Amino acid sequence: MQTLVESQQPERVLVVDDELTIRDTVAFNLRREGLDVTLAASGPEALAQAQALPLDLIVLDVMLPGMDGFEVCRRIREHSTVPILLLSARGEEIDRVVGLEIGADDYLTKPFAMRELVARVRAMLRRARMARVPVVAAPDGSTATPAQASDGIVVAGDVAIDVPRREATVAGRPLSLKPKEYDLLVYFARHPGIVMTREALLREVWGYDYPIDTRTVDVHIRWLRQKIEESPAEPTRIVTVRGHGYRFVASDD
Repeated sequence: MQTLVESQQPERVLVVDDELTIRDTVAFNLRREGLDVTLAASGPEALAQAQALPLDLIVLDVMLPGMDGFEVCRRIREHSTVPILLLSARGEEIDRVVGLEIGADDYLTKPFAMRELVARVRAMLRRARMARVPVVAAPDGSTATPAQASDGIVVAGDVAIDVPRREATVAGRPLSLKPKEYDLLVYFARHPGIVMTREALLREVWGYDYPIDTRTVDVHIRWLRQKIEESPAEPTRIVTVRGHGYRFVASDD
């Protein structure tokens, strides 16, 4: 059976849920994939585990005793960019938006199919592994697009990204980006001028190869525009192509 693990050292996932059946079922299925799974049943316990252990991903329930998952996520984001998948029985859009705004990478509503959860975990871990590998320019420097990479640096117009350091600037101004905002900007900067559908962005940036709610893309685009556009209401860097998706325009202005 093919597993999620590509090296001898298994990736470690923290599963946090106060319902024993859900916690153990998720852990069982992730361990079948070859992952090292640690468990927590409350908010304070989850926070303590996240601070003490090197983690590759967290599956985090929202409704927890002691401290809810939103607060746990918020506190983890103060010191870590570990991918976080939120679980909640509340499916309202406002809850999804709140979860994403405080730094979660994805949101799954209960009840869920275990196959879907495993697929999302697989995609999130794959994207996290890819983000740790710097991309450099071709040795002959033959790339003729506005996006250039050298020693892990991606430049597209006035946007510059230091991939190994996960740092980005626009017109020389440092950007404070959430993990998925950063991933989006890197992907756009590497593909300037190309129209990207929401489905393509979900596949390439989130790593999903199955249909999910594309509003996640729109939310993250809106947040990214607020940080890189001079006028987010009239964007000039990430423009909307009606009926198709989005296009990144590299500008030296």
